Amino acid sequence: MNTSVNGAPQWHLQPEANRTLVTLSGNWIAQEGRTPAFPAEALKDVPHGEPVEFRTDQLGRWDTSLISFLWELKRSAREAHVEVDTNTLPESAHKLLDLLPEIPPEPTPPPSHHFAPVAAVGQFTLDTLNEVGCVSEMGTAAARGGLASLVGRGMMRTVDLMSDLNAAGPAALLIVGVVNFLVGAILAFVGSVELHKFAADIYVASLVAIAMVREMSAVMTAIIMAGRTGGAYAARISTMQANEEIDALQVFGIPVSSYLILPSVLALAFTMPLLYLYGCLIGMLGGFFVSYIMLDVSPLGYFHETIQALPLDQFTFGFIKSFVFGTFVGLTSCRIGLKAGRSAADVGIAATKAVVVGIVGVIALDAIFAVIANVIGI
Repeated sequence: MNTSVNGAPQWHLQPEANRTLVTLSGNWIAQEGRTPAFPAEALKDVPHGEPVEFRTDQLGRWDTSLISFLWELKRSAREAHVEVDTNTLPESAHKLLDLLPEIPPEPTPPPSHHFAPVAAVGQFTLDTLNEVGCVSEMGTAAARGGLASLVGRGMMRTVDLMSDLNAAGPAALLIVGVVNFLVGAILAFVGSVELHKFAADIYVASLVAIAMVREMSAVMTAIIMAGRTGGAYAARISTMQANEEIDALQVFGIPVSSYLILPSVLALAFTMPLLYLYGCLIGMLGGFFVSYIMLDVSPLGYFHETIQALPLDQFTFGFIKSFVFGTFVGLTSCRIGLKAGRSAADVGIAATKAVVVGIVGVIALDAIFAVIANVIGI
């Protein structure tokens, strides 16, 4: 029978012969927000050697708020050198209370940060080399899985490859086309301002064609795919990691490199050169649009100057760059997804990190390709 007012949680300390009795009554529910606290000095007058026992016949519903109250009571009894008999509690409460430590753990002091630039640079270098090795190993495993798939022994499913090809190819045509069209138009507009001073309006076509084929189309398309597809890969794999689907694949002996990573990397590696070519054509169309409106350039003259300005090796170099960019974005995005944590927040962190790493990595690779092109004379 509950004798507390409105079922409110109450406790009463009463000394008796050879013991101290704590009477618990009411509903001890944390959600109701009425749980009383146990004063730290409540047991200071209890004689040493007399145990503290409990009376719970008036106790109603309870949850962890009661356990928290009892834990505070036990801590106070320990400081007052008083014994607490928990056998008089309900069995479930007695078991839960026994799971808690007698002494709460000391809070871990925050790590001290010392200014050590050499150690920080060294650690960053080691971490970077370790990630490069992991990505290289993952790429090698995916390549082996691709070769095994060619002979019918791989674990890659055709439906996964076709789905990734559609997501990385046709579904990206609109945004790739819009961005490259605007880039070509901007190049033509900026170039026309200066070239018009020298009556060299026709060379706007050469400027747009060379800039789009050599640099802008490959870089802008790779940046778009890093933000659009690379982030999606990282979010998808990190979500599978959080849902323990990756663990399930490993338990069943299904290689993650062939089942998940290979279709994603192949999709970007195959579609990036085609998107690059598409971006080049759309960018030249944007340059022609601006030239035709602002300058006295005929469509036939613009087309002829564009053909004259573009040798075949420019496209070959752009195809190689776009293939490397696509492979890089695919591998790094999958790697970031695999090393992500298992919470919902980690999914967003992985997607953001994949986009940042993809964009910075593409620009860094483009700088390396620029040096290579200068060395070989392209």
